[in-house]
This record gives sequence, C-alpha cells and structure tokens, in this order.
Amino acid sequence: MAADHGLWADADIAGEAMQLLAARALYWVRERRLFLSDLHLGKADVFRRAGIGLPRGGTMGDLGRLADAVALTGATSVWILGDVLHGAVHDSAWLRDWATWQDAHPNVQVAALTGNHDRALADAGLDVELLGEARDVGPFALRHEPVEVDGHHVLSGHLHPCVGIAELGPRRWPVFWLQPRMTVLPAFSEFTGGCHVDASRADGLVVCAAGTAAWIRRPADEPAASRRRSKG
Repeated sequence: MAADHGLWADADIAGEAMQLLAARALYWVRERRLFLSDLHLGKADVFRRAGIGLPRGGTMGDLGRLADAVALTGATSVWILGDVLHGAVHDSAWLRDWATWQDAHPNVQVAALTGNHDRALADAGLDVELLGEARDVGPFALRHEPVEVDGHHVLSGHLHPCVGIAELGPRRWPVFWLQPRMTVLPAFSEFTGGCHVDASRADGLVVCAAGTAAWIRRPADEPAASRRRSKG
C-alpha cells in the first residue's frame, strides 16, 4: 500500500496497482480501467413518480464526477459492477444526460454487470456492453453481490459500505472495504443509503469524504516496508 494523494489512495490489490478515487471509483492502472458500482440511474425519477418531491440534477452530478474520474486517470474503459439502473426506464432527463456523457467520451468503452436492479438494462438502449452476472478478468472476479470465488480476488458492490467519523459529524461516509479476498466498492451514486461496515483486523478501509480519499484503517497484514513508504 502506498501514499495517499488526496484525490485517490494507492493500493496493491491481488498484486495489481490500483487507485481508490475520492470520486468513489477504483482505477486499475495496468488496464486503464475504471470500476464503479451502484450508479442507480433514474432512482430519483422512481421516487418522484411515487409522489416524493426531490430536486433534479443528481444524475448530472454523478456523471460529472465520472467525467472528472476519466479525465484524472486517462481511463479508456469504465466497467460498472451492477445496478446501473434503479428500475424501469422512462423518457426522462437522465437519459439525455447519459447520452450527452457518452457523446463527450466516444473513445471510452462502457460495460456493465447485471445487478439486482437491472432487469430493464438489456432493453434500456444505453449503448453499454453487457457482461452478464459474472466476469473474471486477470486476478479479479467481478460480481455485483459480494461472494467469495476460489482463486480470484472479488471486486463487488451492492452493500454501499459506509462508516461514521466522529470528527466529521454525525453523517456516514462511503468507503472502499478491502478484505483479504474481496474489495467492496462504495456506491457511486450520491443518492443512496449505506450499510455500516464492521471491519476485522485483516481489513482495510479507505474513506471518500470532502473530495478526498484517505486510509482510515490499514490491513493488519500490510507489510511493514509498505507502511514506511506510505509515510513519505
């Protein structure tokens, strides 16, 4: 594990150099690929159709962070680990926002696993490559829900992991939850709840707060030499 840079925290995951971005995405340096999970496009529309008044512009904010993450890293692909959508697709403003984002990034491949909210994804017309419910690539097993896979380090989402930090007030903050054989990504969408993480000594946590990614808990088995490097 290496030093924090503010906009991201460096980590070695399954022998691969990775950057854990404050924008709530994971960057695989060698493959120039961004992973994110739980984008939940259209979620606010679902609530508004149910009569719950919510401000507009949430999707635009999420896609703005995604554009910033692509620009920061130089990623050539974005793979979404499930829950691209939140429900049925209607002719809503977020669809136009998504099309605008794709038009602005014609050379970025976008692909997605199918999550539990993605029943309409195949027919949504989002111009996204469908990866199915599971895909193994290099040392990683990509899954939406966190389940162990023999011989691979799992990258997943679904849980929306969060922690409370007393110094930052009463709210909970999204985290990357790094376990020995699995890394659970925070929900990318700002408009989500969260599941409190009960981390073990073997786990690491990187919090995304106030535009910064920072280690708040390092794995107990992290090599001492790595710890010394990270203090530089």
